[in-house]
Amino acid sequence: MASIITIDTLREADKEAVAELLVESYGQYESDFSTETWQEYLDSIKHSLDNPAIDRVLVAKSEGKLLGTLQLFTNSEAAYQNSEIGIVDPIVRLLAVSPNARGKGIAKALLKESASYAKEKGASFLYLHSGANMTQAIRLYEHLGFKRDESKDFHNVDVHVKCFRLEL
Repeated sequence: MASIITIDTLREADKEAVAELLVESYGQYESDFSTETWQEYLDSIKHSLDNPAIDRVLVAKSEGKLLGTLQLFTNSEAAYQNSEIGIVDPIVRLLAVSPNARGKGIAKALLKESASYAKEKGASFLYLHSGANMTQAIRLYEHLGFKRDESKDFHNVDVHVKCFRLEL
C-alpha cells in the first residue's frame, strides 16, 4: 500500500531538518557551478529559512519522515529583492525533494498545495524560476502545466534563470 503524503507548514522543530534536506537535494548541482559560486549558493540555501520575506514554507511528510519542501513568496520583490522582475503573484522558491524520495509525487503535491494557496489569495498565476541546468525539474514543471515566461527571466551571477508560470 502506498504511503500517504501530507503537506503542512514548517514547524520550528523541523527547521534544521528542512535546511539539511535543501542542501542534500541541491547537492546534485554542485558540479554545474564554479567553486566560489557554489559556496555562495550553498550558503544562501542553508540560511534561506531565516528569510523574513518568506510568506510560508511547506513541508511534505510521510509516516513522520520529511520528504520535501518549498518556500512561497508573495511577489518578486519579496522573493528576490528585485522589483524590476515585476511579478505580483506568488513565487515558489527552493523546491526540494529528498533524493531517496523522488518519483513519488512529492514535488507535485507541494506544487498543487502552493497553487491552491495562491488561488485562495486571489492570484492569477503561480510562478517559479529554475536554472537552465535543472532539466529534470523543468520537465516536471512543464508536465504539471507551467509555461515559460521569458519576460520574467533574469541572470544571477553566471546562471540564466528561467521563469515558469502556472495559470490558476
